[in-house]
Amino acid sequence: LFPYTTLFRSDSEGKLGIDAMLDLFMDAATTHAIQMGVGFPQLAPRNLFWLTVKTKAIWTERPRMGEICMLRTWPDAPDKMRCTRSYELSQDGNVLVRAKTEWAVLNTLSGGLVPIAEVYPEGLEFPDTVCPEPFVRVIDRFDGIEPVAEYTVRSTDIDVGHHMNNVAYVRAVLGSYSTAELAAMDIHEVDAVFRNQSFEGDVLTVQEQP
Repeated sequence: LFPYTTLFRSDSEGKLGIDAMLDLFMDAATTHAIQMGVGFPQLAPRNLFWLTVKTKAIWTERPRMGEICMLRTWPDAPDKMRCTRSYELSQDGNVLVRAKTEWAVLNTLSGGLVPIAEVYPEGLEFPDTVCPEPFVRVIDRFDGIEPVAEYTVRSTDIDVGHHMNNVAYVRAVLGSYSTAELAAMDIHEVDAVFRNQSFEGDVLTVQEQP
């Protein structure tokens, strides 16, 4: 359980930014993983690294600048090679945002994935997921569609894994639209599926398919 004040991460509407919200979830996941004994400081000596595979977030409302929220996060029951984590952002007992991320653990020496049972401590209890809706299947069908924008991966997009951070992709897509366009979209749900790595200097194409 993490108290959070939406002060410095607000967007042009004075609400918690979508990318900032996902950043917040990653911060909470990192903190809780360390508390569980499976965070970056504990896994790095074993040549293991957490990879974000998918992200889903659904919200009725985003908290406004300066408002105090409470964030809860917990691991869901894992599969053999992947696991999910739930997030719940609430205000005065009212749930505003429900989200989940899917993770895998990479062996940085072999390049292969590691069974989750070899990472999670024994005896963990797994509450029900807060976000039972399935991840959206994203299909690449953009032939003949003009790009919305191009984005060059910057040094500020790179995380400790030396590749583009998962939230940086969402930030790049959102930044391809004007504030007026984003307001007109009235976004209340985000799904992101991460398939390949990008590195500093890579040029990414942002495409849109209704």
